[in-house]
Amino acid sequence: MSTLTVAPPRDAVTGDPARLRRALGSFATGVTVVTVGGATPRGMTANSFTSVSLDPALVLLCVGNDAVMNRVLAEAETFAVSVLGAGQEDVARHFADRSRPLGSAQFDAVDWLPGQTTAAPVIAGAAAHFECARWRAYDGGDHTIHVGRVIALDELPGREPLVFHGGRFRQVVPQQPGGHR
Repeated sequence: MSTLTVAPPRDAVTGDPARLRRALGSFATGVTVVTVGGATPRGMTANSFTSVSLDPALVLLCVGNDAVMNRVLAEAETFAVSVLGAGQEDVARHFADRSRPLGSAQFDAVDWLPGQTTAAPVIAGAAAHFECARWRAYDGGDHTIHVGRVIALDELPGREPLVFHGGRFRQVVPQQPGGHR
């Protein structure tokens, strides 16, 4: 069996970050709100969330090094991740807005409740909630990769997720019986 070698494209990805961002946008992701509780709670919309391991139960999220949340996560012992459901685009936009209020006031515009284990705010009506203890953090270029150990979770079975694809929020369209939409 021979190995196929392909030369890299002439316009290397490092020379065109906008092109790289567009290409990465072709991968559909879920949309989450990451939160930290305590005296000055903080929330942030993130779509770079994924499972890492089932045993131990680990998840990761990537946060820009210049984001306030990056420093907050580095100092927090626990955090929560709410996987947003279809119809929660307004919540995603709220926590992506850099002009939102600081501290607990940023949660006044959304329905939330304290996590049962961490007391970090979790978004009401989300498809799932993961409460996590800080596990590790790794350098990821212009982002930090935060890994958390899942210590509690909750889910709403059957809740369709909010999806981000091609620079836009979208909803999953369930298949109709017989394989048609």
